[in-house]
Amino acid sequence: MEFKRSPAFGRYLAVGAAATAAHWGVLVLAVQAAGIAAWLGSGLGAVVGAQVAFFGNRRFTFDHAGAWGPAWWRFMGTALAGGLLGMVIVGAGVALGLHYLLAQALATGTSVVLTFAVNRHWTFAG
Repeated sequence: MEFKRSPAFGRYLAVGAAATAAHWGVLVLAVQAAGIAAWLGSGLGAVVGAQVAFFGNRRFTFDHAGAWGPAWWRFMGTALAGGLLGMVIVGAGVALGLHYLLAQALATGTSVVLTFAVNRHWTFAG
């Protein structure tokens, strides 16, 4: 799959920027204001960001006209896998002495390519 030539990947990145802003906003509030562990704040942020990402990607990225319910469940399964991976990366990064936001940046970068491929070929396929 060639991401550089895919208009859908560019749109995925744009929607992802909005979803990431929501995710990181919740993460920072959870850690700074509520004193929640960074790995858990990352998970909470992922839940919020996933909702933003689903509705943006359904319409803008993949122009999916099918029933939204089944696609939502598939998207949430993909988001859950990406969120859990992110929580592991953030937890490991913090344990290794990284600042939690740097660890989250690594987690975000890792999950973008993986979740795009799954969402393109499974969540919004057909």
